[in-house]
Amino acid sequence: MTRPMTEPRAPAAAMRERGDTAMDVGARVRALAWPVIEASLDASGYATTGRLLHAEECAALVASYEQSAGFRSRVVMERHGYGRGEYRYLDYPLPSVVAGLRDALYTALAPVANRWMQALGRATRYPATHRVYIEQCRGRGQTKPTPLLLRYGAGDYNCLHQDLYGEEIFPLQATFLLADPERDFRGGELCLTTSRPRRQSRVDVVPLRLGEGAIFAVRDRPEAGPRGWRKVAMRHGVSVLHSGSRTTLGIILHDAQ
Repeated sequence: MTRPMTEPRAPAAAMRERGDTAMDVGARVRALAWPVIEASLDASGYATTGRLLHAEECAALVASYEQSAGFRSRVVMERHGYGRGEYRYLDYPLPSVVAGLRDALYTALAPVANRWMQALGRATRYPATHRVYIEQCRGRGQTKPTPLLLRYGAGDYNCLHQDLYGEEIFPLQATFLLADPERDFRGGELCLTTSRPRRQSRVDVVPLRLGEGAIFAVRDRPEAGPRGWRKVAMRHGVSVLHSGSRTTLGIILHDAQ
């Protein structure tokens, strides 16, 4: 199976030496092959970034999961019927690498979101910067940050779902793999489903590497049909982890109530 995938252009050595800063990771996001990513999003509803986060950044985020500070809540999935495993929502102020990812991804994806809204015949339009968009979320009572770390052990999984936290919804989000599938775990692939009217659902399995991200539709997206654009619904989840431990970073661009 051929999957949509893009590789980031290598950052300059001096930039790599600056470490975990919002400016650094933002530059890496801006250096991605965005025309290729946009084409994949339009065609399939998802795209991959290639390795975007450095191994040390992934390790730092994984280690932070055990800390008491920096998080606003913890969810054990089995208690709510979400699957098995757990996740923790980060609190403001976000870690610089997370804040940098969120801001830069939003800026790059806002034009895609606006094109999708137009194709779907919706009046919603998104501002150019994430700062302004977050103020828009606050105006609707959505004030809680939504980036999260998810942890899975052997036998854990995440049921298919959509990350909706209120009336204000940005139509794209991202997830980044913080563990090494060649060393840390087996199984646990990202799964995406696409449901079309009066047709059976399609499933895409998206294998990721350490530090690599996948960008995908939150709820629905436009798809070209024989009579113009039509709406298709998407959900995402994680297949059963066979062994080891898998940690991911979720970047959701709207805030929660």
